[in-house]
Amino acid sequence: MNLKSNSKNLYIQDALLMIAGVIIAGFALKGFLVPNHFFDGGITGISLLLFEIYHFNLAIVIILLNLPLIIISYFTVGKNFALRTLIAVILLGLSLWLIPTVLLTSDKLLISIFGGAFLGLGVGLVMRSGAALDGIEVLAIYTLKKTSFSMSEIILGLNILIFATAAFYFGMETALYSILTYFSATRTIDYVIEGIQAFTGVTIISGKNEEIKHELVHKLGKGITIYKGERGYLPDSFEQRIDCDIIFTVISRMEMRKLLNVVQDIDPNAFVIANTIREASGGILSRKSHH
Repeated sequence: MNLKSNSKNLYIQDALLMIAGVIIAGFALKGFLVPNHFFDGGITGISLLLFEIYHFNLAIVIILLNLPLIIISYFTVGKNFALRTLIAVILLGLSLWLIPTVLLTSDKLLISIFGGAFLGLGVGLVMRSGAALDGIEVLAIYTLKKTSFSMSEIILGLNILIFATAAFYFGMETALYSILTYFSATRTIDYVIEGIQAFTGVTIISGKNEEIKHELVHKLGKGITIYKGERGYLPDSFEQRIDCDIIFTVISRMEMRKLLNVVQDIDPNAFVIANTIREASGGILSRKSHH
């Protein structure tokens, strides 16, 4: 019974996130981008271009352009993702049809920053519900199998074409502001998906690992994991190697500078590697951070 209740609550939560995200994205498009002839990247950007150049209905264009990619995602990503994305895209089309076009501001900088931020917030919330509002990632995954380019290069290339077209038809200034809109949207998506308290995995290799362990645990209040390894293998002394403890810990983004200061004070030559972690739970992560 508890499992069924939890599953039902998750579905309700995902549905609310999707609805909120669609409404916010629709507001960003009809309140900022559309009345000021600004563009975004991805399928949304292509839809806005077709709307501005040929005056097609924006809601219908967004749905039609996403449909082939939703079909592709059914085979490349999964049935559940494809179904949720179809629902999200249809809801976005409805919101664009129902929300009136309102000119909230004519300041181009405000349009770029806040239009992108609201659009990114909406897209991010939909992504957290397990769906997508823009099928460009699906297109990139499909193209990835046919070419030698990376996914990032494919998305970058598609967006360059979109903004180059915008520059040709509407001028370089509009294209540059649209790039700023896209940047604002992508950064907001990152914050929504990862959170301001996004976690960072830090690996530390040092000859003074005992002192660093003590400071991490007792000064920063971090839990640590130790890997057994070997230091050395340098070009001029390849045969010389020393057993060492490799320290791994997980911190929040705001704690990174403090950790680096602690490590540098103990061992300026310590080797530190940091990687962003998109998902982390358990351990002592939920404890209050000491800043």
